[in-house]
Amino acid sequence: MNLKNSNKGESTSIEPWLSLNDGQAALAFYQAAFDAVETYRMEDPGGGLVLKLAVAGAGFWISAEPRNDNTTVAKPSHAIKFILTVADPDAVFARAIKAGATQVFPVGEAYGWRLGRLTDPFGFDWEIGRQL
Repeated sequence: MNLKNSNKGESTSIEPWLSLNDGQAALAFYQAAFDAVETYRMEDPGGGLVLKLAVAGAGFWISAEPRNDNTTVAKPSHAIKFILTVADPDAVFARAIKAGATQVFPVGEAYGWRLGRLTDPFGFDWEIGRQL
């Protein structure tokens, strides 16, 4: 299959989809931390929630589904990390910490980047930075 031609002229994209326990809390955090904008919402009567968010046009999805067995969605492993490339990593990093993220390492310069790493309240690691 040729992906370039398989979708009738529309562009192809890959966007992360985060499964979380509390979609409303995640929405509030990503809006406060990264100035995310909600671009799609689907709620079902059973309490399920699917949201598409965008940070300066870069999209990702979050969903929360109620669990019937009183368990929670497992914390993600560190096999996946996100990098958010922004003009002012210091300001975005500080805003995310204020919104409830935990610092892994502070913003600094190394390997041609100004970059810091934090963990959001849902266990996902984000590197916030820009290439120098």
